[in-house]
Amino acid sequence: MTEQTPHSPTPAPVTAPVTGIVGLGPVGEALLHLLLGAGHHVVAVDTDFDVLARVARRVKAVHGDGPEQQAVTFTCDHALLRGSSVVVEAVADTAAAKALALSRITAACPPGTTLVTTTATLSVVRLAIGAGRPADLVGLRLFTPPAPGGPAEPVLTPLAAKETAAALNALVAAAGLTPVEVGSGPAADATALVLGLLNRSVVLLDEGYATHHDIDTAMRLGCGLPAGPLETLDRIGLDTAHAALMDLWRRTGDSAFEPAPLLSRMVAAGLLGRKSGGGFYAYGETGAQLPAQAGPGPEADAAGVHRVGVLGSGAMARGIAEVAAAAGHPTVLVARSAEKADAALAAVANSLARAVRRGKTTARARSQALARLHATDDLAALAECDLVMEAVAEEPEVKRTLFRTLGRVCAPGAVLATTTSSLSVTACAEASGRPLDVVGIHFFNPAPVMRLVELVRTDTAAPRTLALARAFCLGLGKTAVECTDRTGFIVNSLLFPYLGAALALLDRPGADDTLIERTDAAVQHGFNYPMGPFALLDTIGLDVSLAIQRRLYDRFKTPEHKPSNALAELLAAGFLGRKNGRGLRTAATSR
Repeated sequence: MTEQTPHSPTPAPVTAPVTGIVGLGPVGEALLHLLLGAGHHVVAVDTDFDVLARVARRVKAVHGDGPEQQAVTFTCDHALLRGSSVVVEAVADTAAAKALALSRITAACPPGTTLVTTTATLSVVRLAIGAGRPADLVGLRLFTPPAPGGPAEPVLTPLAAKETAAALNALVAAAGLTPVEVGSGPAADATALVLGLLNRSVVLLDEGYATHHDIDTAMRLGCGLPAGPLETLDRIGLDTAHAALMDLWRRTGDSAFEPAPLLSRMVAAGLLGRKSGGGFYAYGETGAQLPAQAGPGPEADAAGVHRVGVLGSGAMARGIAEVAAAAGHPTVLVARSAEKADAALAAVANSLARAVRRGKTTARARSQALARLHATDDLAALAECDLVMEAVAEEPEVKRTLFRTLGRVCAPGAVLATTTSSLSVTACAEASGRPLDVVGIHFFNPAPVMRLVELVRTDTAAPRTLALARAFCLGLGKTAVECTDRTGFIVNSLLFPYLGAALALLDRPGADDTLIERTDAAVQHGFNYPMGPFALLDTIGLDVSLAIQRRLYDRFKTPEHKPSNALAELLAAGFLGRKNGRGLRTAATSR
């Protein structure tokens, strides 16, 4: 490729803003598309001819021969930046790479040109001083490659001129980004927390525990993430994430940041994610993710679930019974007493009434669902069910005892499912005496609302059992992700080390008293997560969170699973989170 590619002829004089971008990795390329869409002429600079050619092809594939295609100059010559009013530096986030790029930019651009660094880890003030342009250089902190409406933090320094600040704000507005205020400390903490989560997801994949698609789907639907962790790594660039993890590992010694072996192998093989056309997913000429090949359809006998049984009367049991009855299944709920059975039936009726008021269902559908649902205290009512779900307390011995009973009471071939969130499905299967029929079907609370179900297979579950369970979940309108039987399954095994790492920040020497609020804000606003880790702990329940931490630690005995002393102390003080109005982010409502 020459200084100006055949796809980017020398433009005629234009009145459109001229913006330079140096470095066409994931961040630079994303900014290029945003600014082209805003009508800017962009001088796109990279020292790698292959990168220039790839991004030029993508621009052509996306924009065709339209005006955007004509409004970009691809080049390896920094001298062509001279006419730019703003130049964005988006090279690798190392001091050496930034210093070299900025020296080339300042050699080409006269004083007064607004210079914007995208560093996420280095001091913007120090870069501005080192570049010899303290009044001209500001920062734009991007936690992931920018997308329309996505978050971006303008980083101003005390040295920056007013005109420079105004130009930065205008750039953010033109790109269609949402300005956020996070701060360097909280940004660093949030980035470390999220990188640890992303790294653990690669470990989970490498262990063969679940597919890349199921890991991503589980975290999107189970935690509300804007993108799955492996998809996020592809967007960031696997080499970029690998370098950031290596830096954190060297600085902290925390094994959570040691890059997953699979991540290292992929980087070595040139599988860098979206920017290289392949990573955990494959990408086409436009950079769009290619659809996965369709898997095999459901087995022929997978529609054999008609009558459903639910054992339990708590919130989860009631929610599952409601969903099953609403989906057309004759459903029986078995409680420990007639009083509990009646109360459960009344609770389901009230829940469906609320759904009618909110427009989620109709009065007729509510009546039909309630007509299909019966509640009793007689275990014999489960004998005619095709699928029975146990939804009682998370106590191993209680579950084993019930599965011994279910193994005797339920019809031969009936699927026996546990809704456990963290206990052994295999132990339930062994207790039943019929391990071919047992599977884990972990619903998320509240079951009528949450779309995700974790389908947990044991080594002994029959293919027919899995097919029936899979088809049953599909018929409920749920999305099932599959994994093998291990404590925490997919969501909790990835989520709770992340939450534990956030809690560990409270014990860091010199921790700021606003750390909880600022960390939550950084994760929420920077990475577009629905809430930060501390607010999420309150939502889950501090008691539930500590119990899950303890189960994970009992199984794995690793530092990242160690139960939090802070959680234990909060529980001792009567803090349970949102459920009692007293938590890490929940204001006390009673004393």
